[in-house]
Amino acid sequence: MNTTLAPTRSNLLKLIEDLKFAQLGHELLDQKRSILVVELLTLVDQAVDYEQRVVIALAEAQLSLSDAIMQMGRLRVGNLGGAVNIDYSINLGSRRVMGVSVPKVETTFVDKSPYFSSEDTSILSELSIDRYRTTLQLMGRLAELKVSIMRLAKEVKKTIRKVNALEKIVIPQNKETIAWMRGRIEEQERENFILLKVVKDRMEQAKSQVQALTSSSDNDTMDKGGLHGSSI
Repeated sequence: MNTTLAPTRSNLLKLIEDLKFAQLGHELLDQKRSILVVELLTLVDQAVDYEQRVVIALAEAQLSLSDAIMQMGRLRVGNLGGAVNIDYSINLGSRRVMGVSVPKVETTFVDKSPYFSSEDTSILSELSIDRYRTTLQLMGRLAELKVSIMRLAKEVKKTIRKVNALEKIVIPQNKETIAWMRGRIEEQERENFILLKVVKDRMEQAKSQVQALTSSSDNDTMDKGGLHGSSI
């Protein structure tokens, strides 16, 4: 409660407007918090799914590569790997969720196949390339989700702190200050009313005394005039 403000009606009206503004801000921030939490939970579910898909895809790619090495030998597979020519690009964009900028990752590959002759090569080498390429695409999407989750979680914490500050500090203090100021204004009005009544009563008493003195003076004058006439 802020008792440093002068208890005037103008300050009271300003406090009431501030309270309305704080309540509106609390309502909007509470809605923002709800939307961010829903979006955050959705991204968390997606991240869990993509993380499992990345683990599975990477295990399959490693398995196919191991099988290719078993069939053709490590040296042959290494030479084939040097002949693979794939152009790739990672495009970073962004989107906004309730004012929060979250990344958008797009991984693209441009194949320039065939990379090598199919003679004396196993289909497992081609399969390994396809699986690793799929794994990289999934990892790009997973990275996008994890960064988005971290940014949204940070914004949710900030929003929760603001909501709690308004709900537990600002709004209650404003209400207490308004109640205190209303009481002080009513008390001042009662004191002013009593003071005016006392002043009015005293003025009436003084007026009555003046009238009584004036009437007494007139009576004395008339009495003196009557006495002089009778002696003559």
